[in-house]
Amino acid sequence: MNINLTLIVQMIVFIVLVWFTMKFVWPMILGPMEERAKKIAAGLAAAEKGREELAQARDRAEAIVREARERATQIIDQAQHRANDLVEQAKGTATAEGRRLVEAAKQQIDLEASHAREALRREVATIAVSAASKVLEREIDPRAHADLLSKLATQI
Repeated sequence: MNINLTLIVQMIVFIVLVWFTMKFVWPMILGPMEERAKKIAAGLAAAEKGREELAQARDRAEAIVREARERATQIIDQAQHRANDLVEQAKGTATAEGRRLVEAAKQQIDLEASHAREALRREVATIAVSAASKVLEREIDPRAHADLLSKLATQI
């Protein structure tokens, strides 16, 4: 056999094999490969979209937490101001009540002092009358008179 003829026949067989593979086998292989490539691309797109949504969700969560902290700080500040106001109000009420009690005690002391003075006056008057009657009953002697006055002074 001739080498040229064998070579030509092998080339023809190879060309037929390539044509057959390109026409029938290659589409059967490319179809699933393209399908797989589409699925992979869709999965990558979904993953990227998921990352973006996750980043947005984190941003929203951080904003909500920040807002909650600011609101909590405001509530705490309001509570502290309210507590300070209540303390000041209680101090004012206590001061007013203390003044009222002091005034009432002063009035009570004045009243009791007035009663004590009145009782003392009555007693002094009684003692003076009694001393005068004793002096008049005795004879007027300067020494006895001085003794009676000193006794009267010690009684008062």
